[in-house]
Amino acid sequence: MEWKTRVTERLGIKYPIIQGGLAYLAYADLCAAVSNAGGLGQITAMSLDSPDALREEIQKVKKMTDKPFGVNFAIGQRGRPYSHMIDVALEEGVEVMSITGGNPTPFFEQLQDTDVKTLVLVAAKRQAMKAEELGADAVMVVGQEGGGHLGRDDVGTMVLTPQVVDAVSIPVIASGGIGDGRGWMAAHALGAEGIEMGTRFIATKECVHASEAYIDALLSSNETDTTIIKRTLGAPARAIAGPWTDKILQLESEKADYEALKDYISGAANRKFIYDGDVEGGFGWAGQVTGLIHDVPSVAELFERMVREAEEIRRNWNFG
Repeated sequence: MEWKTRVTERLGIKYPIIQGGLAYLAYADLCAAVSNAGGLGQITAMSLDSPDALREEIQKVKKMTDKPFGVNFAIGQRGRPYSHMIDVALEEGVEVMSITGGNPTPFFEQLQDTDVKTLVLVAAKRQAMKAEELGADAVMVVGQEGGGHLGRDDVGTMVLTPQVVDAVSIPVIASGGIGDGRGWMAAHALGAEGIEMGTRFIATKECVHASEAYIDALLSSNETDTTIIKRTLGAPARAIAGPWTDKILQLESEKADYEALKDYISGAANRKFIYDGDVEGGFGWAGQVTGLIHDVPSVAELFERMVREAEEIRRNWNFG
């Protein structure tokens, strides 16, 4: 079956499946595997220490695939500089760039008059409309089921996706709670022209930086075993519930400010769990889709399964 949508056409990919930015995890092995399987793999730029490190990672991907891939810029609310990282991606000829968090205006200003295809992760209709106004080629709409940073309104993917589809003319990519062919087809039924997955790609063989403890947590957790942290900072984010997130929530209940919370919510605390498996000293992001994750396939095997499931649904829908 053909899977042609405006997303596949604009990005030059076979299937309208985008791999999320995945802080500290989305590097060359995973990125190239997703692109080789027919989707769009991405490198997480802002988890790298320097422009040279990003250049090296991009060059690794180029050696592993001749398919399109992207670079994701997770800029956050606190405005960490990233223009120098975009410069590297431009110099290396990256064809697709995405942005998550923060104000995307400088991102678009820097990419003006280039041929780069731009994707913006949004969690509200107003954000999607702003992204379209700025010139985005597509928006990725994350519902409250998703892992990592979310919107403030607690709106689910099922409701948010068609709202955004009705509000913008550019392609919409659904994200949050999607981990198999059923979720993929549900997104199309809502009017989306593609999907983004994050948590599901962590539990694959090519996500080589994820610790055994992190993978085990994804396999053993169900949809009720995640929690939202950082609400009091205005930046809600979903993580696997555990001793460290309990500490964060306790501090938040005591009205702790950013200074009191920063060591608990830091990248260092995130890496302690996702790299070292320290369940007492760190945390890992995950969406409610953990309830649908039961194995650790290769990326190619995951794609084959999802395509098979989705094609079966398409055949069943083609009734008289």
